Amino acid sequence: MTTTHLPTLGDREFRYLQKLMAEASGIRMSEGKRPLVAGRLMRRLRALGLRDYAQYLDLLRAPEQQVERRLVVDLLTTNETYFFREPQHFRFLAQWLAGRRGPLRCWSAACSSGEEPYSLAMVLAEHARSDWSILASDLSQSVLHKAREAVYPMTDTDAFPAGWLKRHCLRGVGAQDGNFRISQALRERVSFREINLMRPLPQDLEPMDLIMLRNVLIYFGADDKRAITARLLQHLRPGGLLLIGHAESVHGFGLPLRGVAPSVFERL
Repeated sequence: MTTTHLPTLGDREFRYLQKLMAEASGIRMSEGKRPLVAGRLMRRLRALGLRDYAQYLDLLRAPEQQVERRLVVDLLTTNETYFFREPQHFRFLAQWLAGRRGPLRCWSAACSSGEEPYSLAMVLAEHARSDWSILASDLSQSVLHKAREAVYPMTDTDAFPAGWLKRHCLRGVGAQDGNFRISQALRERVSFREINLMRPLPQDLEPMDLIMLRNVLIYFGADDKRAITARLLQHLRPGGLLLIGHAESVHGFGLPLRGVAPSVFERL
């Protein structure tokens, strides 16, 4: 009987991947992430027919392997998300929108596979009193592709308010049975763009009335958290809102913000 031994992600290989991720995305991977890293990259070893992580790192170091290095960032970027995550935010926005007039420009700054910006789009469609649009951005090309497709399993609709699935989505038929797609009317209001929040932001960004930066800062050290937040605030209008995750904080950053609700801040 033959026993199959899985390759081990050694210290040298893990340190290289930590450095790669920090330089590409700013994300600092702790030692506790080593099993996750090993598991997610195992599929690449198998796909490429490599025997261990040392061989894979030799491949990654080759100058012509830019696509493979980018794939590593995609695989190791945590993209946990779901529709109407942290629902208190969406209830707050419904009330906030009741008093707003004039066009609204919104930004989902770490949109992952699209659940956040499409949740926001449904809230805006229901409650906004004027024209609106959403910019949705992420570091990962693979999740942006999924977000643009806007197709999700019906099992993802548990948190939808009553009637919203019917009003804002299309049920799949035939080969798409068991899935739904965000309606064209909403998709047309959401534009997707690859943006790395750790690098200088595009110069053509419009001033925003609302920025969602939720469950992003938790992956960075204090200096990077402040730098990312300050960078985004340059594109938020005075009186506009910044939303962060309930487990995150901008306390002590000395930024022009005042709290108006849990993890909701107004730009001064």
